[in-house]
Amino acid sequence: MYHQRFQIRGKVFWTLGMKMKLMITVITCLLLRSVILLSSSNVSKHHLLGATIKGSKESGKTVDKLAGGLLTADFNEDSCLSRYHKSSLYRKASPYKPSEYLVFKLRSYEMLHKRCGPGTDAYKKATESLSHDEISVGECKYIVWIAVYGLGNKILTLASMFLYALLTERIILLDQRKDISDLFCEPFPGTSWLLPLDFPLTDQLDSFNREHSRCYGTMLKNHHAINSTTTEKIPSYLCLYLIHDYEDTDKMFFCERDQDLSRQVPWLVFNSNLYFIPSLWLIPSFQTELIKLFPQKDTVFHHLARYLFHPTNQVWGMVTRSYNAYLSRADETLGIQVRVFNRRAGYFQHVMDQILACTQREKLLPQVASQVITTNNTSKTPKLKAVLVTSLYPEYSERLRNMFWEGPSSTGDTVQVYQPSQEMYQQTDKKLHDQKALAEIYLLSLTDKLVTSNSSTFGYVAQGLGGLKPWILYQPKNLTAPEPPCVKAMSMEPCFLRAPLYGCQAKTVRITPFVRYCEDRITGLKLVDYADGF
Repeated sequence: MYHQRFQIRGKVFWTLGMKMKLMITVITCLLLRSVILLSSSNVSKHHLLGATIKGSKESGKTVDKLAGGLLTADFNEDSCLSRYHKSSLYRKASPYKPSEYLVFKLRSYEMLHKRCGPGTDAYKKATESLSHDEISVGECKYIVWIAVYGLGNKILTLASMFLYALLTERIILLDQRKDISDLFCEPFPGTSWLLPLDFPLTDQLDSFNREHSRCYGTMLKNHHAINSTTTEKIPSYLCLYLIHDYEDTDKMFFCERDQDLSRQVPWLVFNSNLYFIPSLWLIPSFQTELIKLFPQKDTVFHHLARYLFHPTNQVWGMVTRSYNAYLSRADETLGIQVRVFNRRAGYFQHVMDQILACTQREKLLPQVASQVITTNNTSKTPKLKAVLVTSLYPEYSERLRNMFWEGPSSTGDTVQVYQPSQEMYQQTDKKLHDQKALAEIYLLSLTDKLVTSNSSTFGYVAQGLGGLKPWILYQPKNLTAPEPPCVKAMSMEPCFLRAPLYGCQAKTVRITPFVRYCEDRITGLKLVDYADGF
């Protein structure tokens, strides 16, 4: 009996022992499996991250959300989706890096604007002295920007005035009575660039024309005594009239002697529709500072635009929806900006002929084959080319679209043509119209290659934002397509369309290597990087 009990007990212990071994084995296996899975997960994540970075590099996208230091990190990202990394999903990394000195000056300006901007004691003191036409003795001096003409003009003049503000340590404030706040996010953290509506001179802004008694050119023309050596006769504010029809006395603003006076005036009110930055480079007292800010001369607008102009979330939504729907899957993208300067609005066949001649001669678009191409050659994979056309009229994009729908391309590539809007006529200062225009400018700047119309500020902004040297369509004459139809731009800089070519800067224009006459306007000047052979 005892022996039988011992055997039974032995079997129980053996069974328990086997169960314990089995449990230990199972636990060990589970632990090993967890370690393997964790390791595998880390390896997968590493490979995924590597693939993402590799894909980002291969696609030319940037992970630098501060644009090489141009932008400050002091903003809420959701408040302006276009400002930080959201825009890098759509825009290629810029090959043009801002100088350390430009980054330093931008951070310094942001602090100055925060000290002197709307709502500060300094601004209150400055406006109170302005109301009594007294000279403010505070540290803060100001530039007031008046919103005039179309969107392209506004953007170019804003960039010009902001650079002038950097050079002269002034605060730039924008006339907000139009739709500027519906187009752009605030660029300076902790403050605003919008001129308060209760600004003492608000009711006079629209009257600051060429004949206004406080405009500098008019004062010179009327031989009004202005003395820069004493504060007794220096006005509290001065209007600068730099519109395309300005006179020789207005152009005196760009003379060194006249800058001595304007530096002492607390408030400068600019009425301008021109990109006057090239002439700032010809003022001797500014040139050393400008060279430090922009060692590569033809990147001025590119850097200033990427710093200043970030579309509001509503406009950015238009950009991203269009990009994702029509451009994102393409192997190559081409932007064609069509602006016809003619009293008779509408479609012109000679302009269409010119566009085709330019894009096909420069191999930007293939020709349409006379017959269907059949080939067994698989060495060349057909590409998808997306063409973005911006124009007030639909006929140009429709003609292109029908061409590549009705017949195959000579290269075998697929060409898709898209036009975001067809407004038919320019509607300056209409909110939705301007928002669509801004979205189209940004879409053009996201393309790989660009064709623009001569003397078009719309095209100038797109090329500068995108860092692109476009092909410029020459101005047609006598309703005939010119020969050659277009020219490759010497730089991505906009043209100062009505530059002061005579007077105090005449000699300087001739001897300055980084300033050239514009390809599309004989009366204009533009910056070039003379290291490239210009």
